[in-house]
Amino acid sequence: MAVYRVGGVVRDRLLGRPASDADYVVVGATPEVMRERGFRPVGRDFPVFLHPETGEEYALARTERKAGRGYHGFVFHTGPEVSLEDDLERRDLTVNAMAQDAEGEIVDPFGGRRDLEARVLRHVSPAFREDPVRILRLARFQARFPDFSVAEETRALCRRMVEDGEADHLVPERVWQELSSALMEVRPSKCFELLHDTGALAVILPELDRLFGVPQVAEHHPEIDAGVHTLMVVDQAARLGGSLPARFAALVHDLGKGLTPADELPRHVGHEKAGLPAIRAVCERLRVSVECRDMALLVGEHHLVAHRALELKPSTVVRLFERLDAFRRPERLEPFLLACEADRRGRTGREGETYPQAGFLRRAHARAVGVSARPFVERGLKGPAVAEAIHAERVKRVAELKEVG
Repeated sequence: MAVYRVGGVVRDRLLGRPASDADYVVVGATPEVMRERGFRPVGRDFPVFLHPETGEEYALARTERKAGRGYHGFVFHTGPEVSLEDDLERRDLTVNAMAQDAEGEIVDPFGGRRDLEARVLRHVSPAFREDPVRILRLARFQARFPDFSVAEETRALCRRMVEDGEADHLVPERVWQELSSALMEVRPSKCFELLHDTGALAVILPELDRLFGVPQVAEHHPEIDAGVHTLMVVDQAARLGGSLPARFAALVHDLGKGLTPADELPRHVGHEKAGLPAIRAVCERLRVSVECRDMALLVGEHHLVAHRALELKPSTVVRLFERLDAFRRPERLEPFLLACEADRRGRTGREGETYPQAGFLRRAHARAVGVSARPFVERGLKGPAVAEAIHAERVKRVAELKEVG
């Protein structure tokens, strides 16, 4: 029985990055042997065990065979005869198909170390094509390692997988799991660029894919292409340190531009409201979290209002806060403002521009949110009259802020 560290922890250590949680593969053992040594079984599809002291996962070396479509269409085999190389060969990318033994020696049968040095993401074997989730994982790694390139043969293999219909069998929960992880990486745009290039984006997010090639008014969008703009916005949201709801909102905020009639281009009048059904459709199809869905709808509908914040009437500013429900849920304000700032800065040549609208809206909200119902109730107001008085006082406070500048 031999135990090896495998996968991401080996890769990250070789890159000099903080190592992720270790995964272990056990070669030459059986489930009975593992239980005798105190390991607790937890795997459903194949034998995975928890270490009796550390709680870390140890999986028996295994092979897999394609037996159907999609992510679940596999039959796994474990046994003492399954070698470490057999186990590594079933993995997705060469940089993830390395192991380290107890003495610290690297086992690298597929050239992962060479690809790390060359900054290349390459599939291990033709078996890559058997699991469509690997396209999503590859795209996620592109977002995590933006200075890596994807081997052309791997890119071509992904295209063939899409053409053969493998991507049609991706389950929504797994798509959202991978995309939400990619959104939280350093360069989310790299994920969606790869998905677009391979054709997978048209399958899993057609609402986003159709933005590519759609023109915008050059005066406001020097980058012209609505798809390019969207990916610039997502990267800005990442640079600004946005939460997942803010980054997802950045990704889908302009879906309405993909619905603009051709004879109206390059203008997109009313694209904010036009895009709301598309945002809802994406969220429902991918089973996006409620928090992400709500923020996406708010940014999609109101981002242009935020851009005009310095010109708005005080009453309009207060109505914006009310539509955001930012008086009852003040935690919504920051992700909304971050996504709006990312939208303004996600344009060619404007990446470093300031966004004073955010500072103004923060100050206005701080003044308006402090209005209490108590003094109006003490004056004898009731029901709707209290709400009207609160609204009027909030408008007054925002007006005073605008007067002092």
